[in-house]
Amino acid sequence: MDPFYIVPTPIISPEKVKFCCVADMENVQEVLRSALSAQAVDLAGVLSVHEMGVFPAACLRGQLNLPGNADSRRVLNFRDKYLQKSLLPPEVRRARCRYLPVGTPYEEPAAELGASFVVKPATGAGALRTSVVRSPEEYARALEPFSGRSDVEVVAESFVDAPEVYLDGVWQHGALQWSSLSSNHISPLSAVQGGVLAAHVLDRQRCPDLFEQAEAMARRVLATLEAPDCVFHMEAFHQPDGLTFGECAIRLPGAMSPLVNQLTYGVDLLDIEIALALGEAPEPPYGHRTPDRFHGYLLLRNPRDGTLTQEDFERAFSFDELHYPSAPDAPVGPYGRVGHAVVSDADESRLRRTIDEIARFNETGGARGGLSLA
Repeated sequence: MDPFYIVPTPIISPEKVKFCCVADMENVQEVLRSALSAQAVDLAGVLSVHEMGVFPAACLRGQLNLPGNADSRRVLNFRDKYLQKSLLPPEVRRARCRYLPVGTPYEEPAAELGASFVVKPATGAGALRTSVVRSPEEYARALEPFSGRSDVEVVAESFVDAPEVYLDGVWQHGALQWSSLSSNHISPLSAVQGGVLAAHVLDRQRCPDLFEQAEAMARRVLATLEAPDCVFHMEAFHQPDGLTFGECAIRLPGAMSPLVNQLTYGVDLLDIEIALALGEAPEPPYGHRTPDRFHGYLLLRNPRDGTLTQEDFERAFSFDELHYPSAPDAPVGPYGRVGHAVVSDADESRLRRTIDEIARFNETGGARGGLSLA
């Protein structure tokens, strides 16, 4: 394959890759013009592994007669948070959701959704531009990052105060073919505000009821929203009386979830996503073996106090993979990421404790169990 990339910012790569920059990845006209400008022959397919490219990718498939999902209307069921939640049946418990048209006063969503509610982009953006609102002043600040010119740009949702889990999987031939359940150690919103984003794969044998609930929810959601053959990512809140639906996307999971799924189960979600985009229709099953070891990841950041080096981490913990540049000008990515770590354990509960310890070590600049490394 000879790839041509359409990207929001210039590619910095040692390889000579062909690419075109666009101002807005969701501007379908701009993306289509970029694709046509490549003057490529024998196009094989179009692929997006990022949320903002899912809708343009479907449109390009339709316009260029390429394999894979070309139904851009159905894609909106997985892009717009209000449309998604409004289409689900009553038995799928979820947060109440409404648009915030231009000029909506604080009192309206507060009266409808409760004293605490969430303001976020209608089409999602990870946890960026997402805020928990508890006062008129916080409401005004939450709306500042938005254009203020669209009635369907922003949504408000009732606040669900519970830990988050997510189901990554493969939906094909109208059925759930494979899935993996993981747990966030803190919410992505907390990570945006300074915490270490981390997650790990859960053990089906330790929590079979949770797996059953998550998979039943995914089947109902994906069938109701008429999902195409896809790799999907579904988020839910884990409350004592069951799961509350968060949102579902028809794309690869973010951060390092594809890697830890591959290491744990031997299932390469990126390979499946590419095959679907090329019209190869990979056939299930993809394997449901019991893992020998469970894997998790952390997006490491600069500590709140002091400095850390890769050697500091290596002296304190064992890693399957670790990258932590010590240069003061190291680039900072999403969720404050300057490096990453992958860890594993045959015992999932022990893995959870290890990840919590590494995250605390990272946040505090080397503190572990009340002590600091000299």
